[in-house]
Amino acid sequence: MNAKQTWTALWTIIVREVRRFMRIWPQTLLPPSITMTMYFIIFGNLIGSRVGEMEGVPYMSYIVPGLIMMSVITNSYSNVASSFFSNKFQRSVEELIVSPMPNWVIMMGFVIGGVARGLGVGIIVTAVSLFFTHLDVQHPLLTIAVVIMTAVLFSIGGFINSLLANKFDDISIVPIFVLTPLTYLGGVFYSISMLPEFWQHVSLINPILYMVNTFRYGILGISDINVTLAFAAIAAFIIVFYCFGLWLLKRGKGLRS
Repeated sequence: MNAKQTWTALWTIIVREVRRFMRIWPQTLLPPSITMTMYFIIFGNLIGSRVGEMEGVPYMSYIVPGLIMMSVITNSYSNVASSFFSNKFQRSVEELIVSPMPNWVIMMGFVIGGVARGLGVGIIVTAVSLFFTHLDVQHPLLTIAVVIMTAVLFSIGGFINSLLANKFDDISIVPIFVLTPLTYLGGVFYSISMLPEFWQHVSLINPILYMVNTFRYGILGISDINVTLAFAAIAAFIIVFYCFGLWLLKRGKGLRS
């Protein structure tokens, strides 16, 4: 394939993926906004009024970056995992595999579709949060960069999950038993400085802590960890996941019997 054909193929997959989740927006975009609204009401207004301030900012403002990031992570991941596995289950993915498209085009087409959904939900949640608090973004470029990188990372993670999955139940294992615990323990609702020293060190093993805190630093200018280190760690994870996903796709893992 020449360059024009390659980019046409990539764009076709991206458009198809975006249209897929936009066509069923009541299932893909609306539920996360309703869920986050409940978080804002319960944790922000009811509990937040008792907590007062966290790290020098109102508790509602403190949890908003974490909740936005949580919605981006879960939707980026689930979009690619469910979409690619559905194609694999229906065997329509075989048409992509036997085509002259490079593996990176197939992978990035689905990944960018997941990023689009993750960022779309993130924008909706951000808009909803403005009804509850005021956000004065301190570092706009860093904020945009880290949310895009996080969406890319978890979209690739969803792609890897769908390759390794053998049945529909397998694509729900990671979100339930890995993503949800790590997200809730990733500093969304609290500062790790509140924890005993031992648990602070344990928390540093959680990769989502770095994403949430970097995003919070971009918006509020406060963080529990070194932002430069966190940014580098996210980039490293993306490279490792991308290479692993391409390797699996090249081997035909989960695609060839």
